Amino acid sequence: MARIFLAGATGVIGVRLLPLLIAEGHAVAAMTRSESKREALVEAGAQPVVCDVYDADALRDAVVAFAPEIVLHQLTDLPDRVEEIPQYSARNARIRGEGTRNLLDAAAAAGVRHFLAQSIAWTPSGGAPSLEDFEGSVLAFGGVIVKYGQLYGPGTYYESTLPTHPRIHVDDAAQRTVPLIAAPSGVVVLADAEGSEGNG
Repeated sequence: MARIFLAGATGVIGVRLLPLLIAEGHAVAAMTRSESKREALVEAGAQPVVCDVYDADALRDAVVAFAPEIVLHQLTDLPDRVEEIPQYSARNARIRGEGTRNLLDAAAAAGVRHFLAQSIAWTPSGGAPSLEDFEGSVLAFGGVIVKYGQLYGPGTYYESTLPTHPRIHVDDAAQRTVPLIAAPSGVVVLADAEGSEGNG
């Protein structure tokens, strides 16, 4: 069993990953930036870490103190409504850039041997220079990029309809991520097969 630092533990994938990791017997430090979510993380069986990814010193101290073997990066900065995504592009790009750099630096300081980060399996309109830079930095560290199809299912933008391909049910996305904590460095795409109706 491993010691895992899960950044983005209360996000749409993180909230599903956490109980799966706990059930496998891993020791998990679950990071959130919201103090109000601390108790829920304790109840889930994790060690809560309330920290802002942009506070590089506090983040490094938190990761080093937990001494994880693995860091899982499931951080995003996205709105509740899909039509507002364009207004959040700069915020999400900052998470991928500055946020990822801070998390990688913290992982390096803690001597982490494995780093896994969430990405997307499609190219957003207008291209994705921040996405390419972010993925490159993770791969340079020796980490794993997990490119998810568009998420659908409870708590996603597509609760009752199916998005276009590539897509994946959010529960499948979490379940298929767990084995990747031991995957070699590289890029993994998680998506339904073309033509599949999925779980939703």
